[in-house]
Amino acid sequence: MADMKIKLSSDSTTDLGPELCERYNITISPLTVVMDDKVYIDGVEAQPDDLYEYAARTGKLAKTAATSIGDHIDFFNKMTADGSALIHFTISSSMSVNNHNAILAAEEVPNVYIVDTQNLSTGGGLLVLAAADMIAEGKTPEEIVAAINELAPRVDASFVVDDLNYLHKGGRCSAVAALGANLLKLKPCIVVKNGAMGVEKKYRGNFASVLKTYVDERLADKDSICTERVFITHAGCDDEVVNDIAEQVKAAMPWGEVFVTRAGCTVSAHCGKDTLGVLFIRNKPIA
Repeated sequence: MADMKIKLSSDSTTDLGPELCERYNITISPLTVVMDDKVYIDGVEAQPDDLYEYAARTGKLAKTAATSIGDHIDFFNKMTADGSALIHFTISSSMSVNNHNAILAAEEVPNVYIVDTQNLSTGGGLLVLAAADMIAEGKTPEEIVAAINELAPRVDASFVVDDLNYLHKGGRCSAVAALGANLLKLKPCIVVKNGAMGVEKKYRGNFASVLKTYVDERLADKDSICTERVFITHAGCDDEVVNDIAEQVKAAMPWGEVFVTRAGCTVSAHCGKDTLGVLFIRNKPIA
């Protein structure tokens, strides 16, 4: 097994983007997006801006759908046809049945290892890149999966949402909470803990200024942060806003690498435009 080639793949929720996928040799298994009963492949046949246009035109949100067990089996067979082992990453099992479907499919295909990222977006992407590092170090699939499962609780994933309409329409918060927050111009900071999303804090004010406060607070405990890499992931924010946050993040810590990525259809469908997060790994599990 130590001599077996190991491949990496993930569902499309990790938001790594084509450049990082090419650099780290990661293959994406896309989820699907449903608009007016038509099914589109995430990132291939539908882009986040299509979802925003659909919502503005119809008043309805696009829905995301997990990959079927059969499609997972086909994907796994293709990836392992040359005798390789495959480590496949999925969005948190608490957020989607995609992980469950992948596990069932892996029972039908040898040498496939499923990792529940317990996260979404580049929170999961951080784990995929960590696995790529471990492959380069010569670790076995079993060693990598065990190490990643220990690393997952250390991922600090959060994001600030400017417009609560998507969360409200998608059933992510009550009508009263959404109405009150919109009236007060509150911007919730949503965090991922134990595989699930929750509101940790609500900011008040202009989105750009709120983001600066958010970054200061997320990066305040500098000694607890692993500085190897950090993601700034956003859902269609203005370039000026993204660039300002990137400069703030770079100035805050001696990062090895700072990646700026755009969220794909899954995150965009649930959170809407003008959502931004700073995601990284802590040195210890997050309480």
